[in-house]
Amino acid sequence: MSSSAAVEREPIIARASAAAEPDAGNYPPTIRAVLAFAFLLVAEFFYGWAWNTVDVLRPWLRDSLHLTLTQAGSGYSAQGAGALIGAIVMGQLADRFGRRNMLVVVMIGYGLSLIAGVAVQSYAHYLAQRFVLGLFMGGIFPIVVGIYTGLFRSNVGGRLASLINAVFSSSIVMLGLASGWLAGHDWQLLLWIGGVPPVLLSVIAWFAIPASSDGGGPTRSGTKLPILELFRPGLRKQTLLLAALTGLNFFSYQAYSGWLTTYLRDIRGLSAVTIGDLVAWQFAANIIGGFVWGWAGDRLGRRFNALGFLAAGLAIGVYLAVPSHPLWLGVIGAVYGFMLSASVIWGPWLTELYPSHLKSTAASIFNWGRIVSFFAPLITGALADRFGLGLSMGVSAVTFAIAGLIWLSLPETHPRPFLGRGRVKR
Repeated sequence: MSSSAAVEREPIIARASAAAEPDAGNYPPTIRAVLAFAFLLVAEFFYGWAWNTVDVLRPWLRDSLHLTLTQAGSGYSAQGAGALIGAIVMGQLADRFGRRNMLVVVMIGYGLSLIAGVAVQSYAHYLAQRFVLGLFMGGIFPIVVGIYTGLFRSNVGGRLASLINAVFSSSIVMLGLASGWLAGHDWQLLLWIGGVPPVLLSVIAWFAIPASSDGGGPTRSGTKLPILELFRPGLRKQTLLLAALTGLNFFSYQAYSGWLTTYLRDIRGLSAVTIGDLVAWQFAANIIGGFVWGWAGDRLGRRFNALGFLAAGLAIGVYLAVPSHPLWLGVIGAVYGFMLSASVIWGPWLTELYPSHLKSTAASIFNWGRIVSFFAPLITGALADRFGLGLSMGVSAVTFAIAGLIWLSLPETHPRPFLGRGRVKR
């Protein structure tokens, strides 16, 4: 990048170390990197399965524990609260003590915590189990992003993120289909299916992840807590806006997708098999969208994908208004799923906005938004009790639009973006 690049008043905010210097970094041999990334995809699949049981299995869990709509939704709030704390703690531990080590810890933790769900017998137990599960799952995103951005050059970061997104969405597709087949008989079997494999596979991380991408060590500023670097002068505003963006994303998703299976069963009157198919269609489109948005983020800039959030809000409004025909619901749901995956670029983007020694800590901002989102089920559940589930879900259309506008206001790290100049600094 030439010295004529635009100079920003706030250092590092405009820093795009990866996008501006795509050949920088000590990358492992290609075969080694591909094998390590393949292992990360396995960890991501079971993480996606575990995370989404709180939504996909909500109708059956609600029936088994005799919960109200608000109580059923608060399971996500407990899980989100745990993920917020887990992201902050696990991300920093990964940057200080090694990402491989912490990947093993969180895989064992979320596997055992998911299995513990079979022992839940009360509302209090449910909240506790989901909180502990969230603690471990909150660490997956910052750890995985911190590792794979150290395996390959950043000019393919969006496409790598799209593969991660595809595996995550595939896990939801499989969970949706499995819930249609098994939930009416023994939904707890789905907890065993998702929990046992990551525990058994976790030890492979020490052999699969190369040391060059592991991280670990003191922060460059000498601070004991890496997170403090994200709030130093020149970075504070950016960090807070990113947290607000991720918060609105999670709020919007939970306000709509979190209630989707409940809405389709209780309001639209559809069968479990049809509901499972609709969930599968939506996330199949999310997989396709992830590849498109990943490519777009690499070629057109990280802010370009904000357009997907604006379109997702529009799709939600249409979905809630169309007739209860599986074809209509499937098509509009697929459009929503496609647009939702615009955020696939966030992992690489977050690491590009901050110094490289803070990769996992910076990526943990993705989960900070849960401090906002874990109120979503409580708010939308209360609105649903008073005004109806459809109207409460419609709130997400507005919050997605607000999130899109915030995204467009944030720094760009691509040297030649489609939407405005790249705010790049050497």
